[in-house]
Amino acid sequence: MQLAQLAELFSLSYQGDGSVEVLRVATLAKAGVGDISFFTNAKYRSQLISTQASAVILSPQEAQRWSGNALISPNPHLSYAQIAQLLHPAYVPSAMIHPSAVIDSTVVLDARVSIGANAVIEANVRLGSGCMIGAGVVIARNVVLGSDCWIGPNVTILHDCLLGNRVSVESGTVIGSEGFGWAKSGNAWIKVPQLGRVVIGDDVAIGANTCIDRGAIEDTIIDRGAKLDNLIQVAHNVRIGEDTAIAGTVGIAGSTQIGARCTIAGKVGISGHLHIADDVHITAMTMISSDIQRAGVYSGAVPQDENAQWRKNAARFRQLDSLAKRIIALEKQLAALNITQEADKPALDHEKDDAQNP
Repeated sequence: MQLAQLAELFSLSYQGDGSVEVLRVATLAKAGVGDISFFTNAKYRSQLISTQASAVILSPQEAQRWSGNALISPNPHLSYAQIAQLLHPAYVPSAMIHPSAVIDSTVVLDARVSIGANAVIEANVRLGSGCMIGAGVVIARNVVLGSDCWIGPNVTILHDCLLGNRVSVESGTVIGSEGFGWAKSGNAWIKVPQLGRVVIGDDVAIGANTCIDRGAIEDTIIDRGAKLDNLIQVAHNVRIGEDTAIAGTVGIAGSTQIGARCTIAGKVGISGHLHIADDVHITAMTMISSDIQRAGVYSGAVPQDENAQWRKNAARFRQLDSLAKRIIALEKQLAALNITQEADKPALDHEKDDAQNP
């Protein structure tokens, strides 16, 4: 496709040779003839300068400094994503049911459903039109999927869960597993039945090997447009708001409510029974142990340092409590000393006159 055609298709402007052919996307460093790349991060400016790409997607400000072929976009990363989808469309298998799939007689299959080898679809499941079910998937009883869902190989969706339209789930993920519910009986633990479901809204994307537990009584809910990365633990009765994005290895404890349009970076830990407001952004490896009531950026990790310096600081951390107590004691002593000094000051002349002439 020609550069000018891409510009017209996505309502962008361009500079340079509009007839240049764009065949695929590539990184700035690896791009060659026929490739298009994008630039948004100043740390890659040297790669922009040396790139052999046929065209680059640039912001209006960067385009003024660029003499080559370019698509000009207010959001180069978004435009890259749209062009990548166009030039590299996702594989769509033919609507077929593999003969090794085990499908209960009560299952309802809408039009254009594809089911891979060794999949198991249990009683009273409904699969919406255009759903693609990968090899080895297990969909337990009473599950309902909307239209155009993509379920990767070896995904497990357990009983009674509901998925909306255009939900994608990558390989190995488990939806609707038993929540971590146990009651103490002496030294033993007694299982608390997990009676809720997992309810997932439209256009949710879930990465590989993520686990989303069913609710204990009410449901675990992933609202419309949320994006979850790989290896995330979502405990029972959690709610994740619309268009919130969560990176890999995040752990969310039970009954926490996360607002809309939040971003949660990798390895964040979130305690249970918390409320996190809309538009909250949490940086990597932060521990959240209390409610967040206002939008903003929150951090709680100690940056890396040279080991010798880190060891010294770690030793100081253990002394913070006693150091704080010593400071409080010194402040009290200083305040008492100031009071004594004020009382011992000689009276000024006018104060003496006032005392002698009441």
